[in-house]
Amino acid sequence: MASRVVLVEADGGSRGNPGPAGYGAVVRDADTGEVLAERSGSIGVTTNNVAEYRGLIAGLEAAADLGATEVEARMDSKLVVEQMCGRWQIKNAGLRPLAAQAAELVSRFAAVRFTWVPRERNRHADALANAAMDEAAGAPARPVVDRPRIVEPPREVGGADPAARDAAREVAAHAATARTTGSDATTAPASWEPRPSLTATRLLLVRHGETEYTEQRRYSGRGDVALSARGREQARATGARVAALAPGAVAVVTSPLSRCTATAEAIAAALGGVPVRRDDDLIECDFGAWEGRTFAEVREGWPGELDAWLASTAVAPPQGESFVQVAERATRAVAALCAAYPRETVVVVSHVSPIKLILRDALAAGDAFLHRLYLDAAGISVLDLWPDGGVAVRSVNDTAHLSSV
Repeated sequence: MASRVVLVEADGGSRGNPGPAGYGAVVRDADTGEVLAERSGSIGVTTNNVAEYRGLIAGLEAAADLGATEVEARMDSKLVVEQMCGRWQIKNAGLRPLAAQAAELVSRFAAVRFTWVPRERNRHADALANAAMDEAAGAPARPVVDRPRIVEPPREVGGADPAARDAAREVAAHAATARTTGSDATTAPASWEPRPSLTATRLLLVRHGETEYTEQRRYSGRGDVALSARGREQARATGARVAALAPGAVAVVTSPLSRCTATAEAIAAALGGVPVRRDDDLIECDFGAWEGRTFAEVREGWPGELDAWLASTAVAPPQGESFVQVAERATRAVAALCAAYPRETVVVVSHVSPIKLILRDALAAGDAFLHRLYLDAAGISVLDLWPDGGVAVRSVNDTAHLSSV
């Protein structure tokens, strides 16, 4: 069946909260902005949040009736958007059946994306909801004349992904069983709320074991320096630790340099022989003329270049690569992993620079973070990434497994 992508704009409200309430929903063609369906209704006396959920449900039902396969749902209700994405708990017991009903509808589509929009960009649905509120209050209904065409370019909606259906099931389950933990869900920051971890791609970021250059604190970039004897022991210990942390890991993805591939193979063996795949984007920064040299040697030979490099991620060592360029590779690698392994756990074996840059971006930190974070050889960091862009850093530079090495 051909894919059909629609936009659902939904709103709801009440006069008094609780008070006479109504909802409105509009379904548009994602490419043209043409209105395909309108739904609205008065629902007696209830709250704004109930009415907003009823608007979403009506919009999703209309999209399903039209045979849509993919949906972008746009609402000016932060509460509904965050709860449907799993970032906010559903604390109000009265909303849980509605969230479960909406989640069941979400599960019927190949993909659904929820987007918060300001009220001025939701005027058509708002007008429908206000007309329904007038009806609920017994006032003469106002004509719905505000039907603006979408003037922004249509946004790409994610392709068919079973993660959407699984996320919906988790929201439905949470809605049915969640315990009330507060009186006002709208005050709960999204970043403080537990999220459905089963819908995330989990990355275990592992720095390779020690090499001769590691022990001597030399810049080690593209040179293919092998693991030392201690590095091989660290790799075995790391394999055991990863197997304990993530026994369900489905793959090990590694930089092509031998210090990483040897570490990766030890981890894969501890996981029972999961596949090992190489990704050139995970390779270390090219340190150019500084390769194999200590910091003191670089300070003596290239004082100005070193100061410039330390001051800006856009500056590269002589004949080398900047951290901006490394970050582009690392970002591309992470995106590829999320696409290839949705909702799975993957071990990523790489080097100091790519791992630091991945963690910098995950923590929304500044560039100074790169010089303040220390990553040990064979240290493990754990990162969860959700399809909607949510991120959780679970641990950084875990080295408990190296105490006896």
